Amino acid sequence: MNSAHGAAPDVFRLVVTGGGTGGHTYPALTAVRTLQDRLAVSGRMLDTLWIGTEDGLEARVAPAEGIAFTTVATGKVRRSANPLKMLSAANVRDMARVPLGVVQARKVIAEFRPDVVLATGGYVAVPAGLAARLCRRPLVLHEQTVRLGLANRQLAGSATRIAVSSESTLALLPAEARSIGVVTGNPVRPQVLSGQGLKAIEALGLRGFDSSRPTVYVTGGAQGSQQINMVVAEVLPWLLEQANVIHQCGPDHVEALRQRAAALPAESAGRYYVSGFVGAELPDVLALADVVVSRSGAGTLAELTALGKAAVFIPLATSAGNEQAHNARHLQEAGAALALEGEVTGARMREALGPLLADAHLRQAMAERARAHGRPDAADRLVDVILEAAEGARAGAGQHRAR
Repeated sequence: MNSAHGAAPDVFRLVVTGGGTGGHTYPALTAVRTLQDRLAVSGRMLDTLWIGTEDGLEARVAPAEGIAFTTVATGKVRRSANPLKMLSAANVRDMARVPLGVVQARKVIAEFRPDVVLATGGYVAVPAGLAARLCRRPLVLHEQTVRLGLANRQLAGSATRIAVSSESTLALLPAEARSIGVVTGNPVRPQVLSGQGLKAIEALGLRGFDSSRPTVYVTGGAQGSQQINMVVAEVLPWLLEQANVIHQCGPDHVEALRQRAAALPAESAGRYYVSGFVGAELPDVLALADVVVSRSGAGTLAELTALGKAAVFIPLATSAGNEQAHNARHLQEAGAALALEGEVTGARMREALGPLLADAHLRQAMAERARAHGRPDAADRLVDVILEAAEGARAGAGQHRAR
């Protein structure tokens, strides 16, 4: 509803598209919540519709967050360094579904009439992003990784603005799209930034932790990482001589690691906490950690740089487009992290962690360089871009009517 003087509408309508993984889903969710809070300050409301896939993470997250959700047909591209393999029967079959998805998304967008469509990547973003252009709705792309993802590369020519997480990504945009690129950073859930280390000690019952030693947080993501777990288990006796260790190993691996911990000397065992999953305590655990050992997905990088944490990254070799390796190298080149690629042995892990654990000044210098790459205000910056895109579209529509 518009006021008599043509003021901004009381309800801002947003279509979100993207998902498949947490890397695409959670930044979108954080942007939605931040936009909702921003609008509420001026007495406005947000009406959001999420276009996703039936089997992606977004199909669970959006409804659980009270966000209207619908699906459209889409196709998954199975990547290969060999161009001929890209023409596989599965790829051809899936790509044939995209036009159907565009038709479906166009109907959804035409009926919902969003002020802006926000696309955060993943296969489903392509039909919805193309439909935004057909419906003449502003399309804002958000790229989480250092390199431009496949979906965003395909949509760059249809975008109103392209928000990227890193300065170095601007140069990777298609030449004709660089003028609409803007660095926002990758939205980080606000609760991650407000942890308190002492609360982690209390919540996890870390009675045997030695406050005079640094704390290492090891994580392989929600499901854990067999690769990271094995190399940490190999160096565990040595590691516990240097540090306290909180190890989030994944539900399937916790029993084997607890058995290994049972063989440790009592004093060392008291400095080791192993859990299948770290949930609500995560912000406090991150606040407590002096060094983090983890994968190097875009969300992890955004959180650790926003917090300013020294890190040793072990990139997931099978990540799409090898993006985790590029993410890790990007920070390593800036002296803001260490990256262990290829075969990761116990010896390599000791070589990486040893100097950091032995020298607080070295840890602090790396943490400060990481913080220099962090953008804790990324969600607010992205919301600025969304609101500017909507305002630009309204101004353009007004000029068109005046003519």
